[in-house]
Amino acid sequence: MSTDKPPVAPEFDGGRDPFEGGLETPFRSPVQPVQLSLDSTIQFNCHKGIACFNECCRNIDITLTPYDIVRLKRRLQLSSSELVARHTAPYEMDQHGMPGLKMLTKPGTSECVFLAPEGCGVYEDRPAACRYYALGSMGVRKKEASEVEDVYFLVKEPHCLGHFEPRTLTVRDYRQEQGVDVYDEMNREWRDIILKKRSSGPTVGRPSDRSFQLFDMCSYDVDSFRAFIQSPGFQEVFTLEAATLEPLLRDEDALLRFAFRFLKQVLFGEITIPLKEGARENRLAQAKERHAQRQAELAAQAQQQADERYGEE
Repeated sequence: MSTDKPPVAPEFDGGRDPFEGGLETPFRSPVQPVQLSLDSTIQFNCHKGIACFNECCRNIDITLTPYDIVRLKRRLQLSSSELVARHTAPYEMDQHGMPGLKMLTKPGTSECVFLAPEGCGVYEDRPAACRYYALGSMGVRKKEASEVEDVYFLVKEPHCLGHFEPRTLTVRDYRQEQGVDVYDEMNREWRDIILKKRSSGPTVGRPSDRSFQLFDMCSYDVDSFRAFIQSPGFQEVFTLEAATLEPLLRDEDALLRFAFRFLKQVLFGEITIPLKEGARENRLAQAKERHAQRQAELAAQAQQQADERYGEE
């Protein structure tokens, strides 16, 4: 989220959209309105022996990130599209309909679909929001600042007894312990894309349907993106040498980073993938040709309808 003011009590319970900045009234909010740094100390511990174990998994609203999807698909040995279809629910991230995904819940409940009697069934590959709990995090671009700053805050919900456990550690150590630092690094470029789009506001307007389709593919369907960069259409426009392409086809993490580069180029004109000479002009010429052909077809249809109507009279 981009803001001109320091962050205060953003609405985030460890599972909600980390890019939202809505505020709750102080007496209702589980968020402690104190901004934490990486070196701030917190008191918290979660373990199987605690009485509230798994309670946070029984009432979820978890926004999924691209790296969440990659880790879960590998864990479950599914394609991206299969994982999305079976275990996620779509939602709109903003007023323009930017596509997002949330973790699916068990039918008729708000319980995580991966919660098993013994605990989380995908624990080693659990989403970033699960790893963060009971911390919250959000990106903030302050006034006149060019860089996005990561800020943290504590989430204290009534059911959670982990805050009373006799253990203290820094935010930095907690993030490393939970493995969330890897997730943040993998998702950083994607988060910046969302923040940049949101900070642009009405000056940009609603992206095209094609832009949303590309965003959806690059964010949540790494398998389709892999096929896309090997397609003739992509290779007619972009210069991608074999030495660059081959590692992308082998390494999904590298492919995901490349997908974010592609999105920044398409959405914001940040050119990091070389274009072939004359590719832009050729694409514009092809687009004009398709438009002219479509206009001719519409004119022919209109003429045919007029002839039929005249003939009937």
